[in-house]
Amino acid sequence: MIKQIIQSSVTAFIFFAILDIGAVSAHGKVSLEHDNCLRGAEGSRVHFSTYQPQYDPEAEYCSEIPETGLTFWVIDLIDQSLRDMPIGIQIVKGSGKTLSEKVVASFYSINHQDGVISGESNLDEGLYTVFITGEGVPPVQYEYPLRVKIDGFFSDSRFSYSTGPMIALLLLALMLFAHKLMKPKQISR
Repeated sequence: MIKQIIQSSVTAFIFFAILDIGAVSAHGKVSLEHDNCLRGAEGSRVHFSTYQPQYDPEAEYCSEIPETGLTFWVIDLIDQSLRDMPIGIQIVKGSGKTLSEKVVASFYSINHQDGVISGESNLDEGLYTVFITGEGVPPVQYEYPLRVKIDGFFSDSRFSYSTGPMIALLLLALMLFAHKLMKPKQISR
């Protein structure tokens, strides 16, 4: 019986690992309700995407950018109210909360009736914040934290996606161990 449980556990772990392979890549085609690149405030929504076609021509990123260098970004103004107002975009190295942080790029757009604003920036390794400000009444502001090529097991998205299956496997092993300890011992006569 223990052998069957172990085989089932290993099979389940491999199954979850295979399912999570797609999760470590770019966020891909998901519905707006489940898209972590979508922000909403004051009844309006924006979608922010970045691309690095020199590394992967088909990948789209939002907050985790895998490589440094030339990064193309696209802002989709989903709601008409944003398309009718001036939009300011600022990319800051860091959180943008202190005066010592460097402004990497600053853009201002007044003509975006198609709802798309795009640009490019050269990004080094580190943390960045993208601020998108709609200059309406009242003004609306969206914030996107970016992580550019921050390596390491704990910062890698594979860690967060594999945590659940790893915990399940460890709990199963603990239960098997506890079952073996609590099993009544047969007394030989």
